[in-house]
Amino acid sequence: MKITVVGTGYVGLVTGACLADVGNDVMCLDTDLRKLEMLGRGEIPIYEPGLQEIVQRNRLAGRMHFTADPEEATRFGTIQFIAVGTPPKEDGSADLQYVHAAAQNIGRYMSDYKIVVDKSTVPVGTADTVKSLIGSELAARQVDIPFAVVSNPEFLKEGAAIEDFMRPGRIVLGSDDEQATLNMRALYTPFQRHHDRTIVMSVRSAELTKYAANAMLATRISFMNEVANLAEQLGADIESVRKGIGSDPRIGYDFLYAGAGYGGSCFPKDVRALIHTASLTGHASMPVLEAVEATNQKQKHVLADKVKRRFGQDLNGRHFAIWGLAFKANTDDMREASSLTVIRDLIAAGATVTAYDPVATERAREAFSGVEGIQFSSGSYQALEGADALVIVTEWKEFRSPDFVHIKSRLKSPVIFDGRNLYEPAVVRALDLEYIAMGR
Repeated sequence: MKITVVGTGYVGLVTGACLADVGNDVMCLDTDLRKLEMLGRGEIPIYEPGLQEIVQRNRLAGRMHFTADPEEATRFGTIQFIAVGTPPKEDGSADLQYVHAAAQNIGRYMSDYKIVVDKSTVPVGTADTVKSLIGSELAARQVDIPFAVVSNPEFLKEGAAIEDFMRPGRIVLGSDDEQATLNMRALYTPFQRHHDRTIVMSVRSAELTKYAANAMLATRISFMNEVANLAEQLGADIESVRKGIGSDPRIGYDFLYAGAGYGGSCFPKDVRALIHTASLTGHASMPVLEAVEATNQKQKHVLADKVKRRFGQDLNGRHFAIWGLAFKANTDDMREASSLTVIRDLIAAGATVTAYDPVATERAREAFSGVEGIQFSSGSYQALEGADALVIVTEWKEFRSPDFVHIKSRLKSPVIFDGRNLYEPAVVRALDLEYIAMGR
């Protein structure tokens, strides 16, 4: 099939690359010329394991093309994926200006039947707006060209997006058009040869499914963080509690890890957007999700609060090593990362920090541009030099089995603050290291 993907961000680039990798002819549209130049050289503007190899392979095979021309992109694909950003506004609502612009361009330039697919995470009712905008452009041109609008939300985990796309747990299609549904089923057939994982529903149901899924996962994280904080007060171990409740098949083990709060481009934005959507309907509130959001914001301060309880509220003259900057492992995404809050809290208390992350350092430099008191290291052990203690914020694999004797020798004080519960407390403490974790 010929496919156009509007947007070469995280969702768009993964979608385009994976569709090209099974034989489709894909054109990706973006207005960022710098990004297009990178892609034309076979480079990618984001870090996602395995993505660069797929982009390079399909670009060289002639199945993946890049353009900044919306007319060329619209005329290219029968299926038009809209995969642009929907950043949050100050009131928590999603900013749909890029979605609207993509829809208008499609209506402005289409000359034959199109299936327009909302891949971006968008509020319920967006497909109706997209349909209206395309219809208005066609009316302005005084042409009557058939098209369909489908909702096909993505469920990709950063750091595992290729695996998630190639072997999806489910494919949600919101469609009320039989022809569009058949085409979308055919498009996804190569990714579900073992058994059909497609769930077809109404467009609005599909739009809500995406928000509800992320809100549920965020709820589990905030719940476990609240229980972890209680466990500390009661002398319980949250890891034992996690195993105890996770063994119940009605609950399961996923997203039950206590930590320093969730971040990234999805959970914070989508929780707020769902709360905002509810407010627009006249539904007074969503108190569960409001509590999830409030708990998460509070949790991001817990790790720095532990440091201040141990070393004092005034951290002037203190220096700390930070391991992990990205909001999660296997990505360079710094959006709403817990490290932003932890580091700013430490610096505000008078401390300085040296931070290390395997891939997110450059994005972190941008995030902390103009902030005094932070420097970056090219290695995890180098970051320990002159530090009073080590603070772990992101659960990168290379942090899971470190040389504790070496860590102890480099720190002024043998103290580890573990915001991700990576280690067994008894093992660390047996090496005469003070170990302060979350809910343990």
